[in-house]
Amino acid sequence: MSEVVTVLANCAQLAECPRWDHEQSKLYWVDIDAGRLHQFDPATGENTFLQLEEEIGCFALREKGGFVAGLRSGFVFIDSMAGGITPIADPEADKPHQRFNDGRCDPAGRFLAGTLNPNKDHYSGHYYSLNTQLETSKLVGNNWTSNGLAFSPDGKTLYYSDTPRHVVFACDYDVATAQVSNEREFIRFPHGWGRPDGAAVDSEGYYWSALYGGGRVVRISPSGQIVNTIAVPAKNPTMVAFGGADLKTLYITTADTTYSPEKAQYPLSGSIFAVEVPVAGLAEPKFKG
Repeated sequence: MSEVVTVLANCAQLAECPRWDHEQSKLYWVDIDAGRLHQFDPATGENTFLQLEEEIGCFALREKGGFVAGLRSGFVFIDSMAGGITPIADPEADKPHQRFNDGRCDPAGRFLAGTLNPNKDHYSGHYYSLNTQLETSKLVGNNWTSNGLAFSPDGKTLYYSDTPRHVVFACDYDVATAQVSNEREFIRFPHGWGRPDGAAVDSEGYYWSALYGGGRVVRISPSGQIVNTIAVPAKNPTMVAFGGADLKTLYITTADTTYSPEKAQYPLSGSIFAVEVPVAGLAEPKFKG
């Protein structure tokens, strides 16, 4: 592995959901707590953002341009980095205390996104599917914090994590119908390792998980074995994304720890990092609706 380098220093409260646009060669990401959607150009170092009026948990690029996103208020379209919000649906209108947290498109171009329960008193977070006809359906869940959504290269395995429970699940996934079955435990991390946050799968089918509180990213084989570990100069890595021309640049988002005694030990918390890896990732599907 190459050295981990700082791409954007101290740029966010809660950086999440990095997404590489291979057509524009730009990295998009969000700062959930600040309600901002960012666009970063590695060629120039320029980083711009769109300020929203609420938290943005996740998003995906659209084939028609712009974005589909999961906000606190539900699924929306965002026209461009200049703004323009069109509400689509709120599958959890009866749970105003919850919000969308993690999501991405499946290989068929649906947008899948999961919610979290900040109160941690019920396993009421779920993943939902937004299909290309803009219809929503509940997929899988009973989580405190839905996270780590990713697909195997053939699309037949769906992974997701429930961060506070230290566990990643694997499920059989039917790309044609978006049906989920055979949910099972993929890997459970011991206390002290960190909690599985956002993730991505590489072209060899290995699952890369950012371990929040563990200061590391791990690469996990399809059989559930940790095969590589990358130390991150921040206590709370939140998610990873493969980018660059060859999809071998692993971008790592992190959360700030300003109000924590760990800030002195990890002064770069809340930064975005990058490291060159030997295996390419997968191009991110776009929403086809």
